[in-house]
Amino acid sequence: MLSEYQNEVHALKIGNTHFARLFDEAHQIDKEIHRIEIEAESACDERVEELKKQRLLLKDNLLAMILEYRNSPS
Repeated sequence: MLSEYQNEVHALKIGNTHFARLFDEAHQIDKEIHRIEIEAESACDERVEELKKQRLLLKDNLLAMILEYRNSPS
């Protein structure tokens, strides 16, 4: 997730607890979606769509934080 921003993600996970919490939450949702997609876990279509919307919102928020960090003066 957000692998092209690996350095920024690492720095923000260390220095920003809010970012770290959001990143962990997004990672957990990714894992849950993957389990559903490989049929290791069952869920209705509505649940899958809800998870995907949550994941997208979290990734948008994380990306905004990454870009703000990247563009801030050192």
